[in-house]
Amino acid sequence: MSDLGALSRALADAFIDQFPQETIEALESVPVAEIVELLQTQSPERGALILSRLSTALATTTLQQLKPDLVRQILAAMDPVRAALLLSSLDPKSREIQLDNLDAGLARELRDLMSYPEASAGRLMRPRAPSIPARLTAKQALKRLRRFPPRDAAVLVVTDDNGKLLGLLDLAEVVHADPDARLETLIHITTPVRVNALTPREEIINLFSRYQLRLLPVVDIEDRLLGVIRQSTVIQASQAEAATDLQAMVGVSRDERALSSPMSAMRKRLPWLNINLLTAFLAAAVVGIFENTIAQFTALAVLLPVVAGQSGNTGAQALAVIMRGLALREIQVRHWQRVLLKEMLAGTLNGIAIAIVTGLGVLVWSKSAGLALVIGVAMIISMALAGLSGAAIPLVLTRLGQDPAQSASILLTTVTDVVGFFSFLGLATLFSRVL
Repeated sequence: MSDLGALSRALADAFIDQFPQETIEALESVPVAEIVELLQTQSPERGALILSRLSTALATTTLQQLKPDLVRQILAAMDPVRAALLLSSLDPKSREIQLDNLDAGLARELRDLMSYPEASAGRLMRPRAPSIPARLTAKQALKRLRRFPPRDAAVLVVTDDNGKLLGLLDLAEVVHADPDARLETLIHITTPVRVNALTPREEIINLFSRYQLRLLPVVDIEDRLLGVIRQSTVIQASQAEAATDLQAMVGVSRDERALSSPMSAMRKRLPWLNINLLTAFLAAAVVGIFENTIAQFTALAVLLPVVAGQSGNTGAQALAVIMRGLALREIQVRHWQRVLLKEMLAGTLNGIAIAIVTGLGVLVWSKSAGLALVIGVAMIISMALAGLSGAAIPLVLTRLGQDPAQSASILLTTVTDVVGFFSFLGLATLFSRVL
């Protein structure tokens, strides 16, 4: 029986090593107790790999059910950035219990990482980044590089004896250099792109994109190396930011996860649902103003969703473009005049094109040229103002120092519904004699 158990464990180890992604996909769908049982049979390094790739919510739940000794070993073997992320997801009391269980040096390092603002360079950097002294020769540097993990050898971070950043070197440059040449003589760019620990994530993403970086040093006020941010980390950060922006735009908390508890989800979503309810009543109130007109011409009620739907889509298109521009630093608030004019003109031109198609469709359906004209004009007005609103909302929120993604979709839906309903029903009331 023991031989069979040893064989099963060996097969499990081999599967994890050769198919890590398939392993994680399988673990995401099993009870936490089974993940805990598996981790108890694995080495700390393999356990760190598994926890690092699990979703944050599942990883933190699993972490809290492991024995303290195993937690200490796994966190010591884990990348500090990921370890800090897991611990920061715990409630303050549980976090302190876990930190107190760690070695003093590691606990201090993780506390330092968690002390930086959310989505800053300090949270993204790898603090244990190896560096190479500039006084070494190419031959000495290559010998030292053999002790580095492969991913840390592609780009060399060169510092002086006090840890001050001097420059970056590609491994190829060192390999092809004279063996006796000192690294300081090989550095071509002595002022590489660098950031401080408080630099926001959006700016870091922009730097990687603009300069095609593979590695970005993080330095303190005296230019001493604190850590490095790698391209893979930025890609993950970009994906995380896009996902959280999508949640925020529809009124979902940025820190809610798919496996969050129902009560937690309810508490974080309910306030925005109530706000959405109030805005829906506002749109309904606009419709109520024209109750008599709708009662007289029932076709208006049939066509209301058409106008609101088109203006809503127009606004959403403008919102998506502006949100992308702000996120990638393609535009700033100072560009508001050009941006608003461009989106309003785009909405107007699209409105004219859609109005022609809509007007012809309504004319064939209702046999009323007046109704076709009213919905056509209303379409142009509502789509022009929807494009303007979709651009203005994130710019206004940014100017006020607020997150431009925070529930922008809810605000936009309110504006487009009110504008669409009011323009269509208002024109129908003014030109009721020709309907």
